[in-house]
Amino acid sequence: MSNGLTGLPETMTVIEITEFGGPEVLKPVKRALPAPAANEVLIRNAAAGINRPEVLQRKGFYPPPPGATDIPGLEAAGTIAAVGGNVKDWAPGDKVCALLPGGGYGEYATVDAGSCLPVPEGLSFEEAAALPETVFTVWANVFDDAQLNDGETLLVHGGTSGIGAMAIAMARAAGARVIATAGSAGKVEAALKLGADAAYNYKEDAWDDAIIKNGGADVVLDMAGGDFYARNIVCLKPHGRHVSIAFLRGPSGEVNIMALMQKRLRLSGSTMKARPPEEKARLARAIRKTVWPWIEAGKVRPRIDAVFPLEEAGKAHEHMESGAHIGKIVLKIV
Repeated sequence: MSNGLTGLPETMTVIEITEFGGPEVLKPVKRALPAPAANEVLIRNAAAGINRPEVLQRKGFYPPPPGATDIPGLEAAGTIAAVGGNVKDWAPGDKVCALLPGGGYGEYATVDAGSCLPVPEGLSFEEAAALPETVFTVWANVFDDAQLNDGETLLVHGGTSGIGAMAIAMARAAGARVIATAGSAGKVEAALKLGADAAYNYKEDAWDDAIIKNGGADVVLDMAGGDFYARNIVCLKPHGRHVSIAFLRGPSGEVNIMALMQKRLRLSGSTMKARPPEEKARLARAIRKTVWPWIEAGKVRPRIDAVFPLEEAGKAHEHMESGAHIGKIVLKIV
């Protein structure tokens, strides 16, 4: 049966989670080419970013939102192949990167038009594919929610991860000071090279004591959770803001309510995948206004650690789970 998309194939290669488990369950298969809904565009993906939520999805712990594809992949870059009837701002042939509810691990993906951004001038598709999930996450949590200001201090855990590297770059571009933690001496050095003003080995250093001694932090971007939660609270200055986006050290942590009250702190947390299209579109407009000029001026650049072909998505997941990467891991599709 025809998909109704003139000049486009009826099938595409995608990476499917054949069963929940290790990286070996990611297998290339053929699927029908999706048609864009009225408010959507169809992107011919050239590259896609790898993210920890996709690892969790592969293991069965983070299902796609209702109505979304089961194909993993939360960000991609490529060329618009078709547009829905209500789409006015994009046209076939436009080069875009997009925040996806899923579908990045495939030759084509549909997405709400408001979740798209133009590929920044001078960036490859691989570099552009490394932007959406990290930029949207950092912007939504550090700037939109926690309202990091010029002259303030950001503490970011996992400073050499894709999100950590982007948080360092965006905070520095905004005029903030950045403190990072990482899991080895080599990664501490890498965090400093990425632009952190100070960095600590969380496995060996008393990082919370050192941060307190140096004045504390105004905002914490936390991917660790667990036992780090209480230590983060101690590090925060009066009127500090703590945003949680993951919990690699566990989903539970203690809170000193007295410190919360005395320092007038604000604690929040969020996920990105399940946000409605209107919310993602609002974030995209703000990002295009503020962050895209930083990128085009060279103040913010994606840090690519490794590029794998689409068919080797399992090897890309193995690399992510090894913890050896510094920056983003990307799939090259075409």
